[in-house]
Amino acid sequence: MCIDHPPITQMVVSPLKSHSLNPLVFRVILSGLWSIYYFNEDRDKPMTKYREPVDVLLTLGDPRELSDQWLDYSEYGIGAEHIPDLIQLATDSELYWADSESLEVWSSLHAWRALGQLRAEEAIEPLLNLFHELEEDDWVGEELPRVYGMIGAEAIPALTVYLADTSRNISPRISVAYALAEIGMSHAEAREACITALTRQLEAFWKNDRELNGFLISYLVDLQAVETAPLMQRVYAAGRVDEIVMGDWEDVQVALGLKPYVERDADFFRDDIEDMDPEDRPFAFKPQSAAKRKKAKTKRNMARKSRKQNRKKKKRKKKKR
Repeated sequence: MCIDHPPITQMVVSPLKSHSLNPLVFRVILSGLWSIYYFNEDRDKPMTKYREPVDVLLTLGDPRELSDQWLDYSEYGIGAEHIPDLIQLATDSELYWADSESLEVWSSLHAWRALGQLRAEEAIEPLLNLFHELEEDDWVGEELPRVYGMIGAEAIPALTVYLADTSRNISPRISVAYALAEIGMSHAEAREACITALTRQLEAFWKNDRELNGFLISYLVDLQAVETAPLMQRVYAAGRVDEIVMGDWEDVQVALGLKPYVERDADFFRDDIEDMDPEDRPFAFKPQSAAKRKKAKTKRNMARKSRKQNRKKKKRKKKKR
């Protein structure tokens, strides 16, 4: 009869066989291993190299099923002394590719959220790698900017360097620009430094991808950086902006409060926006309110996802060729 032995048996069968043991001795050893495994009450728990209380993050699962808000990880006994373990967990590539139905696959997300709540400066550099290593992961593009927004001004230098790195793809650089905007909006004392970093990158608009320019402008608008309006106008005049992100130059002026909003026809996406509420239209941004900033952010996320889908289609076409 064939017995379906647990994984632990497979780890020792080959080494034992290689020593040409007496078959009876071999069966006794194998039976002993099976008994140890079978009567171990913890055998169904995820194997972990993480210590308490950080190991609890391996068991929390999908955050959407737990709460509409981020969990308070201090309630699990997680504090500043656990930052090294949290960084290790947040950057554990084995967990990224765990079974999509498992609880462990969500543990890195819980780890970086905890690092944000702890304002862990030690995590600034390690987490940067996730922007390009997990470029296609929407959770990374959406959540890491918020994590950096929680960490604060100490992250600005590293983010600025990453943003200027032309060896990186556009999507990670857009996410990093988003992180700078989050810092500037969350920490008033860091606002000017974030505006400076975003403006410096926008000054290279001839070299930048048009989509990157569009996002840089949108984040400067989020920060209400009215002083950068002349530069934005130059970028639009040069035709170096993807207008799907923020709209045209007139839309930007309205969003910055430089001119009043006037109802007008749109020259692009006419069919798509006819049925929209006026406040949801790309050319109808009105500044300042948190709700409207959230709507603008949603539009940018849609633009980013659309770009990813287009890139995947192009890859598939190349493979067919």
